[in-house]
Amino acid sequence: MESGQTGRPVDPREPAGPREPGEPGESYGPGRGTGRRALLGAAVLGAGGAVLGLSGTASAADARKTAGAAGVKGAAHGGGLKDLPVPTIIGHRGTAGYRPEHTFGSYELALDLGADIVEAGDLVPTKDGHLVCRHEPEIGGTTDVADHPEFAGRRTTKVLDGVSTTGWFTEDFTLAELKTLRAVERIPANRPHNTLYNGRFEIPTFEEVLAWQDEQTRRRGKQVWIYPELKHPTYFRKLGLGTEERLARLLRRHGKHRRTSPVLIQSFEPTSIQRMNKFVDNPLAVLLSGADSRPWDFVETGDPRTVADLVTPEGLKEIAGYAQGIGPTLDLIIPKDSAGRLTRPTTLVADAHRAGLILHPYTMRNENPFLPAEFRKGTDADGYGDAFGAFKAYFATGIDGVFTDNADTGVLAREDFWND
Repeated sequence: MESGQTGRPVDPREPAGPREPGEPGESYGPGRGTGRRALLGAAVLGAGGAVLGLSGTASAADARKTAGAAGVKGAAHGGGLKDLPVPTIIGHRGTAGYRPEHTFGSYELALDLGADIVEAGDLVPTKDGHLVCRHEPEIGGTTDVADHPEFAGRRTTKVLDGVSTTGWFTEDFTLAELKTLRAVERIPANRPHNTLYNGRFEIPTFEEVLAWQDEQTRRRGKQVWIYPELKHPTYFRKLGLGTEERLARLLRRHGKHRRTSPVLIQSFEPTSIQRMNKFVDNPLAVLLSGADSRPWDFVETGDPRTVADLVTPEGLKEIAGYAQGIGPTLDLIIPKDSAGRLTRPTTLVADAHRAGLILHPYTMRNENPFLPAEFRKGTDADGYGDAFGAFKAYFATGIDGVFTDNADTGVLAREDFWND
């Protein structure tokens, strides 16, 4: 549990360990990140050129775009994962660096800025069984639910994956009730500019996302990809709200359950991905947190293995039996020392590729607190560091793609990488 966030579980996708100056939970004044406006403007221009096919990338770079996808297990010729450029830029919860996450405003901006895939969304169920897109089932930090007196009595404490968590939970609301809420910025200390959009966007359902995907594909004249994540599936299965079955039914209803369908499915629970492998033919990925952590489904079933066991050649070979990729934390690709600086890369990229798996690590962000120490510039809570330098370091390891809160920065960093 993070300091300053009473009653909230630690999210594997958020920075762990001692908090650096400016990280979420600390109080700072308005940010003075002087480079953001210039960087965003340049990135939008660069991403726009890429989206419109105006990039002047050389032929040698074109070969690099698809080289990493050639060995993707189960990818069909002329479709599926092989259609994606490498490294793939994945809009994390849309483009969470610029809009409140998991909203159509965030999703559409990610596409505008050049993301190849949009993580739409983190899937959690409502009381009446609908899948909605929220970062966590607890919605006190991502919606204005606390401002709704009619829901004051819904605030409660539950044990979520072993952590006592206080707040409001999606499974205690009907879809109609959730639709009366509006999204807010989750980490305003780091992204005060995002609070401008508080209250503008409602909570999307995943069925709405599937329809949005089709509409955006038609409008943009290119296939839009999405990357939903099943959140806390063991927890919800115990509540009688199994999320794998619900997701599979929606994908089949929309004809998006095939190996070449533009929908990748991910989860931090390996057994959840194994279940999805039986229900649909979509490409699947197992998310991996810190090396010493244990997936919650392993905790529940008494499986003693940790993530360190899963990233051995033997563990990766097992994952390759039911999934096409892994989503490791960036620290599993290049560990950091005690000062937060990058050390030597591990063998995970080579080992995963040898097993036939692609790697989509998480999460690249532009703000200083989320970058390796050597790429930080100043200590402002929302100040940008040398994100391009950090992208270059991770791309150089041979990863197949990366989740990022700043799709435009990722697109420009990829152009630099291709042209080096």
